[in-house]
Amino acid sequence: MNAASTSLSTPIVAARGLTKRFKDLVAVDNASFVIGPNECVGFLGPNGAGKTTLMRMIYSAVEKTAGELTVFGLTPMKERKRINARVGVVFQDNNLDQELNAAESLLVHSLYCGMDFATARRRIAALLSWLDLSSKANSAIRALSGGMIRRLMIARALLNGPELLILDEPTTGLDPQVRHALWSLLRELKRRGLTILLTTHYMEEAQQLAERVLIMDHGRIILDGAPNTLIQNHLERYVLEASGLCRPPTPLAGIRHERAGDVDYFYSHEEPPLQELHRRLGNGQALLRHANLEDVFLKFTGRGLHE
Repeated sequence: MNAASTSLSTPIVAARGLTKRFKDLVAVDNASFVIGPNECVGFLGPNGAGKTTLMRMIYSAVEKTAGELTVFGLTPMKERKRINARVGVVFQDNNLDQELNAAESLLVHSLYCGMDFATARRRIAALLSWLDLSSKANSAIRALSGGMIRRLMIARALLNGPELLILDEPTTGLDPQVRHALWSLLRELKRRGLTILLTTHYMEEAQQLAERVLIMDHGRIILDGAPNTLIQNHLERYVLEASGLCRPPTPLAGIRHERAGDVDYFYSHEEPPLQELHRRLGNGQALLRHANLEDVFLKFTGRGLHE
């Protein structure tokens, strides 16, 4: 379960001008970034932004069209086996074999990893215990809850003791209690020194786990930085969010106004002007809060639906 040591001088992932086309669709468009050892990086973007395709290139599931990409200094596809021996992947969809029980599914995966039986049994027992799944070792996959299946998929991804863990929307569809429990597990993996790449639609998840986020839209990386830094650099500090206003009031000086659907957003670097506007609107109509990562995301990717 511990991450193997990696030279601090070698990036875990490095991309320059990375591009992937599917016929007329440009899924990833000229992406450049570097991921260092022990980083937890969140990839954010609307549906179809290119996040999953980018992850698939990193773990050698699809070939790049153009540009450069290295993982541990190695070339994906060409050196696929060497890379995947050091990578664990938690896929977006449940791809566990429904005919197996929990322990059997991990044992089968250990064969793909080339483990001897004794090592596999020892690691499986340790992972099931750590992920609070020991009592479910002999339970059929189909009998497990959504949260248990996610934990089992994380166990499978950790079985080979990876240096890089890739999680593609790991908590989608899970209830808040399960999501927070998984966040605790991922924070523990961060403390153990594992490098983590995370795609997610949950802005709170990115702020909870990632020291750095890359926001993608239409295949391009449009922002790269620490969540708090992006908020400070691109937004006013305070937001007043009001819904259902028939006629938005004229903003006071120093307040920026946006409208999306039936929701109005008022932004200001100072709190008092928004407090005054809040009083004018009535407490039941509006919420005064700090700007957050979701505000940054929507500012740069738009508030309308992506097709």
